[in-house]
Amino acid sequence: MLEEQKNIDHNIAPSLPGRAGVGLLVILGAGESGVGAAYLAKQKGYEVFVSDFGTIQEKYKTELQDLNIEFEENQHTEERILSAIEVVKSPGIPDKAPIIKKLIEKQISIISEIEFASRYTDAKLICITGSNGKTTTTLLTYHILTNGGLKVGLAGNIGRSFAKQVATETFDIYILEISSFMLDNMYKFKADIAVLLNITPDHLDRYEYKMENYVDSKFRIIQNQTEHDVFIYCKDDPETVNALQRYKPSAISYPFSILTPVENGAFLQDDNIIINILNTNIEPFAMSLNELALQGKHNIYNSMASGIVAKVLELRNKTIRESMGSFTNIEHRLEHVAKISGIDFINDSKATNVNSTWYALESMPNEVVLILGGVDKGNDYSMLKDLVKNKVRSIVCLGKDNKRIHEAFEDDVEVIVNTTSANEAVQLAYHMAKKGDTVLLSPACASFDLFNNYEDRGNQFKLAVKEL
Repeated sequence: MLEEQKNIDHNIAPSLPGRAGVGLLVILGAGESGVGAAYLAKQKGYEVFVSDFGTIQEKYKTELQDLNIEFEENQHTEERILSAIEVVKSPGIPDKAPIIKKLIEKQISIISEIEFASRYTDAKLICITGSNGKTTTTLLTYHILTNGGLKVGLAGNIGRSFAKQVATETFDIYILEISSFMLDNMYKFKADIAVLLNITPDHLDRYEYKMENYVDSKFRIIQNQTEHDVFIYCKDDPETVNALQRYKPSAISYPFSILTPVENGAFLQDDNIIINILNTNIEPFAMSLNELALQGKHNIYNSMASGIVAKVLELRNKTIRESMGSFTNIEHRLEHVAKISGIDFINDSKATNVNSTWYALESMPNEVVLILGGVDKGNDYSMLKDLVKNKVRSIVCLGKDNKRIHEAFEDDVEVIVNTTSANEAVQLAYHMAKKGDTVLLSPACASFDLFNNYEDRGNQFKLAVKEL
């Protein structure tokens, strides 16, 4: 199924890579992944050309110049690009981009940086994907494994370029956060340990607004796996469970659940996470939810997934327990900013889809003034309605077009107001909140209407809070 799907989705069967030093390797996009791929390609003897349709950051220009790699910005020179034996594409470039369409027409192989770099490493690859929680789970897994004394690299959708690390480091293991956009251009790549956290509607504009296309993309995480590999997944996620009827993993599977006991994997028992890895001499793991550094139902899932990875790698229970108790989450993900006049301010700017906002609201212990809005990616807000009714005092919209938020929640909260800056949103939310409440920035939308990115949105929110 996966072999057929990958070629149908992309209308192109990837060609074999050219022998190093023979032919031109073109890299589209000169960000962290693109420049890292250029570094590795140069090291392996390829002729390299980097092309970015936008402006290249100065630090990346300098690196390309120092490496004596030819590049261009603010344009794509088609004649040069279409002469490539293979193209490494930034995950941010959609298949509908004109240059990609022309490459597909010419049947020139298009791959991701992850696919390219994986050809040049024998390290064990732990690959984590999901609509929500993958960054937290990736970082928690990295935290546990490094505390366990393993030599681990961190890459993919987070940290430094995977290709650059393959070229310059000697890690035994890489933990890779993998987005669906990356998976779309991965063909011969194989994860030694694949983790699929959940599948909820996101980025459907890249998948013809068809959920099944997005699900197919996520399940590429298990392509090429054998019975010697590992697949870790959420038994409580309906999209994942339904898709497993079509994609029957070859790998050893370890489900995790907070709803039902699991014989071989992770589950909850009397408010304790239990992890059993059968058919081995590995001692079962148990840890109280109260001891976890990451609180909230969604983080139980994240901790279970990371814990299974650690147990499969035979880390000591003491190391896992200490690591899960000491982990500090990433910036812009349920980040506590300040407590002012008895009101907590939480920055969850990384919540760019509805499901992330659901998780954030679900973890809030008190009433909430919710800051929502931005670039709506075809959001279905219905899944938030019960939580909004039960927990949200009022909604502050932060975006240029807030019509759909008003329509979705006008019957659920008394007050919905519009703002167009982080400072204005924070000021209004502060005056609406009462002592003991939480002001939560969890937008459920992309940030590009008013901000450079979600980090910019989160930083402006934090600055506005500190100025109260």
